[in-house]
Amino acid sequence: MFPHEEEDEREINEREPLLAPLTEPTEIRNALITGLQVFKSSDLDADQEAEGREQAVNEDDDDTPLPLGQIISLCYVRLVEPIAFFSIFAFLNQMLWEIGDIAEGEVGFYSGLIESLFSITEMTLMVHWGRASDKFGRKPIMIASLLGISLATGVFGFGRSIWQLVIFRCVAGLFAGTIVTVRTMISENSTKKTQARAFSYFSVAGNMGILIGPLIGGALSEPAKQYPSLFSGINFFEEFPFALPTICTGLFALSSAFVATFFVKETLGKKSYQKVGAHDGMTMRELLNFPGVARCVYIYSHLSLMSTVYTSVLPVFWFTPISLGGLGFTPLRISLFMALTGFSQAFWMIVVFPPLHKRIGTIGVLRACAFFWPLLFSFCPFANFMLRMGWETAFWIVYPLSIALGVGVSMAFSKSCVSSFFFFFFSLCFPLPSIYSPLPPPVFISLKPPNHIN
Repeated sequence: MFPHEEEDEREINEREPLLAPLTEPTEIRNALITGLQVFKSSDLDADQEAEGREQAVNEDDDDTPLPLGQIISLCYVRLVEPIAFFSIFAFLNQMLWEIGDIAEGEVGFYSGLIESLFSITEMTLMVHWGRASDKFGRKPIMIASLLGISLATGVFGFGRSIWQLVIFRCVAGLFAGTIVTVRTMISENSTKKTQARAFSYFSVAGNMGILIGPLIGGALSEPAKQYPSLFSGINFFEEFPFALPTICTGLFALSSAFVATFFVKETLGKKSYQKVGAHDGMTMRELLNFPGVARCVYIYSHLSLMSTVYTSVLPVFWFTPISLGGLGFTPLRISLFMALTGFSQAFWMIVVFPPLHKRIGTIGVLRACAFFWPLLFSFCPFANFMLRMGWETAFWIVYPLSIALGVGVSMAFSKSCVSSFFFFFFSLCFPLPSIYSPLPPPVFISLKPPNHIN
């Protein structure tokens, strides 16, 4: 346990390591003076101990090349979470309308409810997944998570009632610990010199998942209607019109479990020995009390809140008829616009963010994104206004461009944490937005225009 009595004396800025200790126990202070190393070990055998100690001693000067095979395999696994999450967005509203026996204006509430319950179940187990990963290993937890997501997403399209969809989505949320595991393993597979490159691959994989997921959902939903020459007359696809995209998503998650089983190597023992400054023994409360951590987590949570609201409302806004304040898009068109957002995010993160961050810094990027958030939100009603006025040509020129430019605010989420307590810290960060994220989807989506608006 590290004391924090001097936390007020410390200046928090973007150049100082967030968790650099102010004071250390006697053993660590002596090690700092003498130059000796301080190690902590888990229950490892002698060979693993020797390997871990040698890696820790040489960490600062480690020129080990990035293991691209491992990084590529982990990035393939990284695709699962956004694909599983976003693939249903293209058809969820249509599905609820057809099987739920509800009014078209009520679709948004139930859509948000399903997303909320996913977040609740994710929140309740995220930290426990992290602790299980520290105890049983990264790889078995990753495989278990992928198998659970594969099953839950695969059967989602077979739901015949709203409550069945709720149960399937909750089960998917129970196994939604993959992203934290992958992030941790990428950190443990890289060094200080290669970590930035490794996390650039991680970021690209996430955006590729956002691009691929909606395309799967939009292109494969209702195949008997979209591709009558191929699927017309097949009772299965007529009875379960939304099963094909969820089956494909489940099979993709299953293939990721195969990759994790046979190609991904365990990383838990790699960095079980850290040098001075490791904070692995800190509890959640101590971590939040550390100077700057609570502020950083709050900013991340606040951005997550806005992102959750926008991501939840947007597909419903696209689906809702123009007369009710939306854009009246078909599921296929919704999937194409979701794919556009994913591609645009990748462009901003890969092409624009690095030079912009170098020029104005992290805080500058955050401030710029904060300025453009309101503009992004306000353009939705303006898009509906253009369609009401019959300005379709102007709409198809301006609106796609606004989507491509507007998602640049996602740069505010770019982050690369370099620390030895990766899993616990991310297990802390990821659930916190979920504490309040269950509320925004049904609440904000329910704020629809009155039905009498023409």
